[in-house]
Amino acid sequence: QVQLVESGGGLVQAGGSLRLSCAASGRTFSTYTMGWFRQAPGKEREFLAAITWRHIITNYANSVKGRFTISRDNVKNTVYLQMNSLKPEDTAVYYCSAWFSPLNTATMPSVSDYWGQGTQVTVSS
Repeated sequence: QVQLVESGGGLVQAGGSLRLSCAASGRTFSTYTMGWFRQAPGKEREFLAAITWRHIITNYANSVKGRFTISRDNVKNTVYLQMNSLKPEDTAVYYCSAWFSPLNTATMPSVSDYWGQGTQVTVSS
């Protein structure tokens, strides 16, 4: 059974930092790109960043480029999202996801294969 388990969310003041982690288990992820999304109340789920398994290709949404950094540890099957210079508008539930990517691309998927349960990030002003 595939599981993606996020951790690291919490409450932080504007300008602060958080690092989210996503531990993946239950299958081999060597052909899966992994990424982060978020969903704020009343808004659609938003793509943030993705990272490939091989050759470490990354892709970021414009809204977080330069502030957020995605990375992964293939030995630990864990993906991270380092979030700096946080703003109140970053408040949302953050989700980890994995999708089959045989061509090893970091583009946002039309459909993801696996999702985590989400972790709340709240940025106070």
